[in-house]
Amino acid sequence: MDDAFEIKLTVNDGIGILEWAGQTDQATLDRGVSLAADDALIGRGVDRLEVQIPADDQMAMRALHRARFRREGRRRKAVRGPDGSWRDVLVYARLAIDQVYGPDGFSGVMNTVLPTHRIIGHVLFRDEAGRILLVETTYKDDWELPGGVVEPNEPPRVGAEREVLEELGIHVRLNQPLVVDWMPPYLGWDDAVEFIFDGGVLDQATIARMQLPETEIRAFRWVFEDEMDAHIYSLSARRLHRLLAGPTTIYTEDGRELD
Repeated sequence: MDDAFEIKLTVNDGIGILEWAGQTDQATLDRGVSLAADDALIGRGVDRLEVQIPADDQMAMRALHRARFRREGRRRKAVRGPDGSWRDVLVYARLAIDQVYGPDGFSGVMNTVLPTHRIIGHVLFRDEAGRILLVETTYKDDWELPGGVVEPNEPPRVGAEREVLEELGIHVRLNQPLVVDWMPPYLGWDDAVEFIFDGGVLDQATIARMQLPETEIRAFRWVFEDEMDAHIYSLSARRLHRLLAGPTTIYTEDGRELD
């Protein structure tokens, strides 16, 4: 019943916790959460207002989005459902300084709830003998091209250049990618989008300047094409064989060209 619905606000040292209980409809919940948030953050001077909801509570999720709360994380298997099974909990918060109204307010919320993907930038280097440069990492068995995960708000090309400097100790200037590939989940990672750039041929003077970083990279490995399959993941092998056959910019999925 609507009259059983109740919203509770607890405040401690500038941080508010918002909770509610009882049966109600979407419109009432939307209005109640919005008014409670404005009262806490504007009327009572709360700096931060937090809410935790079961991950499958669509009504609560809609109400929080409309009140411009931003999702901050997920607590896995943190609450029991009515059937006794464990369910994930979503953590939301709204700050007094958050942009709430206008397009920026809506986009700020959606930016925290829509899917995100890792972006990876790797670089294909060869030496004067035609060998390919791979790096042997300390945290997995298969070798890979130099490069790594792109930072937030960093272009893939710039991220690849930064990673090469961190891993090899050399500065490079990259241009168009050789391949843009969608990578399926692997080794505990979610899916990702990877850019592979052409680093060209490294001369002996440049190779002599390469230095191993203190962490993550165990060794540099120069291999011919017919040697690399024994050391790299099958996805990487498919892409590299394709790139070495003809350096044309392509888009692939799981290392495979589209029909």
